[in-house]
Amino acid sequence: MHGDEAALVLGLDIGGTSSRALVSDLSGRVLGRGEAAGGNPNSHPADQAVRQIADAARSALAEIDPAAVLNCVIGMAGVSKMVDPEFSALFDHAWSRLGLHCPRRAISDCEVAFAAGTPEPGGTVLIAGTGAIAARIEQHRMVATIGGHGWLLGDEGSAFWLGREAVRAALRALDRDEPLQGLTAAVRDRLLPNAPDAPAAQRKQLISAVNAAPPIRLAELAPLVTAAADETAADIVLRAARVLADTAAATRVHGETRTIVLAGGLMAPGNPVREALRGTLSKRGFQDQRTAGPGEAGAAWLAALDLTAAPETLHERLLG
Repeated sequence: MHGDEAALVLGLDIGGTSSRALVSDLSGRVLGRGEAAGGNPNSHPADQAVRQIADAARSALAEIDPAAVLNCVIGMAGVSKMVDPEFSALFDHAWSRLGLHCPRRAISDCEVAFAAGTPEPGGTVLIAGTGAIAARIEQHRMVATIGGHGWLLGDEGSAFWLGREAVRAALRALDRDEPLQGLTAAVRDRLLPNAPDAPAAQRKQLISAVNAAPPIRLAELAPLVTAAADETAADIVLRAARVLADTAAATRVHGETRTIVLAGGLMAPGNPVREALRGTLSKRGFQDQRTAGPGEAGAAWLAALDLTAAPETLHERLLG
């Protein structure tokens, strides 16, 4: 069905720290937005995740008749959780209470991120945030992934990886009985606010502090790396760019030149990892580089694809 300008679509982008929703008509006019805490079912208990997703959607629908929404796309990492019986039952109940009866499609956050960066039907998307993953997109669907294995098995170049490399650099310096400075001193000060003077004691306490916390907390040290201006930080940033470029390149066939969309917290403008990565990608033939816009807008655009005769115009209006 094309051309029904009264039709509305709902897009949701569900992450571990925030859940965002957007309602749009087919002209690209945004009629409602909503935001709630993280609703990723892999990061939160099922009932809490469903509640946060529903809260974001409810806020976006506050001034809208839910019956006018003709389609919905929900993007999230770990989308396979949507078929879990417990989660599915909770979600169906919350969905019906919102008054929504339209079709809904749950898809990978990679598909949403790619759509948030380009209206093209295929190419590569690279997400670098707390974790890191690249995906090959064909006809707006994810057909292959590289990375995304989590902190224990991979996520090279991610915020977790940056934080771990920063701690390892500090430990190597302490092993050599060298004074900590720049990035390594910042790591010590963040993790050991009352650090002892002796390097051997600092080393022991640093190891204990890291191992006493959930490993993913290392991602919180990434801003120390991207804010530092010394050689240690620069080396970590450059290595991150290289491994992220390797991850992206592994999704491509020989000679491919299609669009790559960059997404995630480390890909924000001005982030040194992003700037180093863009240069590395350019040297490897990734000339058409784009940055993803808001995921909820990308999800709404995907929800409208079967309803609009002008998808590129709608993309421009929703995502600029």
